[in-house]
Amino acid sequence: MQTKLISSSYSSIMNKQDLLREVVVKYIDYFYPVASGTSAVAIDNKIEQAMDLVKSHLMFAVREEVEVLKERIAELMERINQLEVENTYLRAHASQDTLAQLPAAGAKPPP
Repeated sequence: MQTKLISSSYSSIMNKQDLLREVVVKYIDYFYPVASGTSAVAIDNKIEQAMDLVKSHLMFAVREEVEVLKERIAELMERINQLEVENTYLRAHASQDTLAQLPAAGAKPPP
């Protein structure tokens, strides 16, 4: 599942980069028509610089999101541990009748 998420995110980023590249090319074509001294190499360099800038911004955004997700995972793991301790305590102090009413470990709870 995580691989699919990463793959779809990467695909989404690549599609955005292709779209951005197309927009940049059209912008340059419109506002900077080919004139003396302007070559295709210069335009390619400008496009490459723009793409590098976009890439660095995307990488920064991804790194920030990864940090947020790592923090959230740590919080959730802490909560799981807390709930497991509570569950163990409650099971240890519950009557046999109460424990008998609990669903089996692998069974799904009723809706």
